[in-house]
Amino acid sequence: MIDLFPLARPFIHALDPERAHSLTVSALSKGLSSNIGMSQSYKRLRTNVFGLNFDNPIGLAAGFDKDAEAISGALKLGFGFVEAGTVTPKAQPGNPRPRLFRLSADRAVINRFGFNNKGMHAFAGRLQNLRRPTCAGGGIVGANVGANKNTDDKAADYVACIDRLYGLSDYFTINVSSPNTPGLRSLQSKAALEDLVGRCLAVRKEHVAQGAVSIPILLKIAPDLTSEDIEDIAASVIGMDLDGLIVSNTTIARPKSLKSSDKDEAGGLSGAPLMKPSTEMLRSIYIATKGQKPIIGVGGVQTAADAYEKIRAGASLVQIYSAMVYQGPGMVERLKRELNQLLARDGHKTVADAVGADHI
Repeated sequence: MIDLFPLARPFIHALDPERAHSLTVSALSKGLSSNIGMSQSYKRLRTNVFGLNFDNPIGLAAGFDKDAEAISGALKLGFGFVEAGTVTPKAQPGNPRPRLFRLSADRAVINRFGFNNKGMHAFAGRLQNLRRPTCAGGGIVGANVGANKNTDDKAADYVACIDRLYGLSDYFTINVSSPNTPGLRSLQSKAALEDLVGRCLAVRKEHVAQGAVSIPILLKIAPDLTSEDIEDIAASVIGMDLDGLIVSNTTIARPKSLKSSDKDEAGGLSGAPLMKPSTEMLRSIYIATKGQKPIIGVGGVQTAADAYEKIRAGASLVQIYSAMVYQGPGMVERLKRELNQLLARDGHKTVADAVGADHI
């Protein structure tokens, strides 16, 4: 396949960032995927995590497809899984524009969207009508859930979303780590987290009691946690029936190395500068949980070597998003091909063989 993105990038980047993003989602939702029918499957990359079979460990992170509009198109790009959302019970517009900024000199992005989405009922309708492409092996679909900005009982919003969407996705992600919803990150404190997770698990238990399958529930955390926070979260996760963690969301930190003129904009920073801190957080969480809970590593992945570093640090799966702003959708197939080569080079017959290899 010829990758035309380098030719198209100047025109795409001439557009307002949010406008360009909306057009990309629209194109994928209409089936305009350049990789349709051309995705390569590698036996070495197949893996089972959370009891789910993934064709490969490379996923599309939440935030790209907030309303579950482009899942089929994204899977056709070669992703092993796609996580849609964040979705909230009620539709909300999010924060005022502009709220998305390209930091091209840093291969980074800052966003302060604020969970803009059309609500859980519209989201559910799209999942009900979803046709998964056979050329991508079916693909795994996750639903990332959150709380409305002005709700008093934020935990109740997570419960409502899981209850409404139960059975429509392959897994759920409890997103308590976005920096763009006031008070959200406070849910990562020990008492608040255990209350929230306990209530979400109770909803699952109710559905299972009624004959439904047990759907994995994950927790997505921030990269800006203290060592005490890490220990508290690890203890809570090990002591509860959570199925895994996603490490990590965007950061509120601003490295001194940033060069772009928009570097001081408020919001969450993602992209290349997040690779090191998010991977350090992943290592810490893997150690603190003693590898007992599967982890999805996300933050700053630009190359197959980056993805492999996260896997060796303890990630069973890896997600990307911001890197596609600069490399285009063709990077998915490139990551898969080169990750397969790296695993073969080091004698790993499967992805699972390499998970946490740096700690052995």
